[in-house]
Amino acid sequence: MPTISLRKMSNKLDENGQAKYFLKHIDDYINMKSDEKICMNDFIGKKFSLKFLDAINCIACQRKVTKTFNQGYCFPCFQKLAECDMCIVKPELCHFDEGTCRDDEFAEKHCNITHIIYCSLTSAPKIGITRKSNVPHRWIDQGAVSAIKLVEVNRRKDSGIIESEVAKNFTDKTNWRKMLKNEVPDVNLSELKIELLERIKEISEITGIKINQINENPVNISYPVESYPEKIKSHNFDKNPLVEGTLLGIKAQYLIFDTGVINLRKFAGYRIQTQYQN
Repeated sequence: MPTISLRKMSNKLDENGQAKYFLKHIDDYINMKSDEKICMNDFIGKKFSLKFLDAINCIACQRKVTKTFNQGYCFPCFQKLAECDMCIVKPELCHFDEGTCRDDEFAEKHCNITHIIYCSLTSAPKIGITRKSNVPHRWIDQGAVSAIKLVEVNRRKDSGIIESEVAKNFTDKTNWRKMLKNEVPDVNLSELKIELLERIKEISEITGIKINQINENPVNISYPVESYPEKIKSHNFDKNPLVEGTLLGIKAQYLIFDTGVINLRKFAGYRIQTQYQN
């Protein structure tokens, strides 16, 4: 198999409600030789290895670096790019209206558009936000086994304000270890939605943020996992350049091996050589 420059896996939900994961099947992202993708689901149950080639490129400008920031960026890009601003992590801090956005074009394309506020079930029920076009991909990225849309708003900042207020009494975090062990509580999201909508409407009245309630049922998601780990051991390319073993499954952005797990998104920009055996 080819050498690749890692990015987070793209995904889709198939007709049976199972997540399918893909990596670019190209020599590297710098030359962009092809848009062909490999379906990682096809390697479940097979011997699979990833070898770090001691080379890292910034995922934005492609310069060679020895360390990345914010999952794949060099330090200059981390400092200047809008997608690395604090308001991406905390959208309630958006400063577009103050005229100090790092990139107005980025804001109009990614932030000042319709966003969904949702509740998902990962390690526990959590409140979350995402662009309307990013459903259900965002849920799969988080390893949610179920998710339900609550409301939509006109822009990212508004969704962040509501999310941060709801999160004062309701989690907006995922315990990644419990998520990977598939330790998920039995929660009825349709019933929980009623409670959350009441709180969101209160926040809407106080802030003046316009909301549009979404009347849809929960979406259930299954993952291509043969066996969930009882204990979590993490692989790290910075400590050991070779990750290998039988690929037991994929959930969120983690590959689950019989030897441990690895978060591919964490190592975006790392040049990796892959190999598998039937």
